[in-house]
Amino acid sequence: MIENYIPIFFVFLFAIGFAVASIKASTIFGPQKPNKEKQSTYESGMEPIGSARERFSVKYYMVAVSFIVFDIEVVFLYPWAVSFLNFPKPQMVYSFIIALVFIIILILGLLYEFRKKVTEWD
Repeated sequence: MIENYIPIFFVFLFAIGFAVASIKASTIFGPQKPNKEKQSTYESGMEPIGSARERFSVKYYMVAVSFIVFDIEVVFLYPWAVSFLNFPKPQMVYSFIIALVFIIILILGLLYEFRKKVTEWD
């Protein structure tokens, strides 16, 4: 049984070896001419203002989480919509109800975000 996984182990071993060898080769053979300008901080061609350790508003993270949630929604609903018409009749009804519950939960989350004014950038 375990011998069936030996080729996969070799592929992983080859991938890790190739990645390490590529990184080492770039540091050994790549040009290394550091100077003050190359070592300086770069922010869109301007001198950096303030510290890189500034705090962000919680709303920033809420919008990011919202984006991830609705992105995952598309990942789940697209395959369901493509295969929906291929389901047998009883399974089609059950599948539709489950998808409807999923969408209702996401709509409730969106209404909660609007109520908490996550999308307003005051």
